[in-house]
Amino acid sequence: MASQSTIEWKQQRMIFVNSMSDLFHEDVPEEFIGRVFETMAACPQHTFQVLTKRSRRLRDMASRLSWSKNVWIGVSVENERVLSRIDDLRQVPASVRFLSCEPLLGPMDGLDLEGIAWVIVGGESGPGARPMKPEWVDSILKQCRRAQVAFFFKQWGGTRKDITGRELNGRTYDDLPMAPAMSE
Repeated sequence: MASQSTIEWKQQRMIFVNSMSDLFHEDVPEEFIGRVFETMAACPQHTFQVLTKRSRRLRDMASRLSWSKNVWIGVSVENERVLSRIDDLRQVPASVRFLSCEPLLGPMDGLDLEGIAWVIVGGESGPGARPMKPEWVDSILKQCRRAQVAFFFKQWGGTRKDITGRELNGRTYDDLPMAPAMSE
């Protein structure tokens, strides 16, 4: 949950709420999640990104949460096996909905991007990282372009991501979605 200092920060910031955890994990009490959403609403100068793999719990709780324009909500979608998470995400009243295809572990040629504003793609990193094929990334990029969805390519991954880098087809992709909270 955001600390008192987060509320006091005056300069606009992009805050990734739970980079090493999942706010919608079944062991996180609903009351706590509600307090996190209330804190985000109390800080309209910031944009908060929340990412979850627990799309069903997110969908089921959505009507009981305080949704402000500065809350961006996303789901992890690493392969076609979990595409249902996107359907759950579409039912959430967030101002920005996004997909994190990281680590991308397989092709996703038939993405339904309706209601999605942003797609982040990246490979798995560290020892034992599974490879990501360029054609998987190119396919997602093309689908985003056709659907007019912002595309962000984070990294190729691998054991040495500092060597593999983040260029795709000779350039970097740093698109961000339209940000209602940051522009108002």
